[in-house]
Amino acid sequence: MITIAVDAMGGDHAPVPEVSGAVQAASTQDVNILLVGKEQVLQAELKKFDGWKKLPIRIVNATEVVTMEDNPAKALRTKRDSSMRVAARLVRDGEAQGWISAGNTGAVMAISKTVLGMIPGVDRPALAQAFPTIKGKPAVMVDVGANVDSSAQMLAQFAVMGEIYSRLVFHTESPTVGILSIGEEDHKGNELTKSAASLMKALPLNFIGNVEGRDLYTGLTDVIVCDGFIGNVALKVSEGLVDVIKHMLKESLESTIASKIGYVLSRQAFKDFRKRMDYSEYGGAPLLGVKGVVIICHGRSNDNAIRNAIRVATESATEHVNDRIESGIQRWQANSADSAEV
Repeated sequence: MITIAVDAMGGDHAPVPEVSGAVQAASTQDVNILLVGKEQVLQAELKKFDGWKKLPIRIVNATEVVTMEDNPAKALRTKRDSSMRVAARLVRDGEAQGWISAGNTGAVMAISKTVLGMIPGVDRPALAQAFPTIKGKPAVMVDVGANVDSSAQMLAQFAVMGEIYSRLVFHTESPTVGILSIGEEDHKGNELTKSAASLMKALPLNFIGNVEGRDLYTGLTDVIVCDGFIGNVALKVSEGLVDVIKHMLKESLESTIASKIGYVLSRQAFKDFRKRMDYSEYGGAPLLGVKGVVIICHGRSNDNAIRNAIRVATESATEHVNDRIESGIQRWQANSADSAEV
């Protein structure tokens, strides 16, 4: 059975959603869970759940906590017994096959790179985020914030990693890959996107060229590649837009008697809409490129998000996503070397 370590102290509302989500996951999924954090605090929280001792959950004590205000580099150096660092060590030492955290994103990345190490051939790790589409199957955007500045070589690596992730986790046959730009035409974009597109055309991928911001939700492509600065802006704009749409819909549905009656009649459709747009359904963003499964959750993650993050981590470990990424990067490097010789 797969074992997943959960940083139970990192999120905005920790450890309540982390413990609740872990209990839900242990009750419904085929997974062992290591709750990492201050033992007395986690024991007290677990006591709220009847029968938790019968579940495959174990507490691993960690005496320190990395806060959202901590400098990632300083937290890496000074907080060696933090819940994040202990969780990463559990993966490194083979006691867990993956770990998740809703804590300080920069610290999670720094600790993962240092403790777990990088997959050979990957310059920097990238965050992959699933976006709902009108076609029903999620699209994956890489990178959504791990790297503020990226090279064309890095974007090509993101494309390889995103394509493999889409195939293994979302079971997409021959995923299409596009690069986010300001127009569909090849001549549009900046030097970075043009150079990266040239590299991607030479890769054994189903590369379709440039895609625009409006294509995030259309399902035009399965994998969208961009640098972390642009990806994070797109992600935050999307989160804000979803919140506005939900608020406006609620206001409209409560404005008149007729609309209230309409809401009663269409309640299930509204619930389905909210679920499709709910970030917590996707759990979190995998950090691709490190040696080990790492899922980074939103700081305000609820128990549903934690439960789904555990599910995603389990699926990634079961499908050996990291091993496949390493093989894919090695094949690309070999092909590139052959092309250079020719």
